[in-house]
Amino acid sequence: MIDTNELIEMAWSDDVTFSDIERDLGIKEPEVKRIMQANLKSSSYKLWRKRVRWIKEKQKKSKKI
Repeated sequence: MIDTNELIEMAWSDDVTFSDIERDLGIKEPEVKRIMQANLKSSSYKLWRKRVRWIKEKQKKSKKI
């Protein structure tokens, strides 16, 4: 059984990727999104998704340089 609080904390961190979560907790990206949606308020989930997209874009740009 997973520790939902630990997962949410990891998912909110700017330094933790979905790959890190899968490696540490064994949970793939789609399941992380479902868990986050089920445990956060709608507005918090939307804010988190926006952050995740922004971080992914930022990481892509830094790899190009």
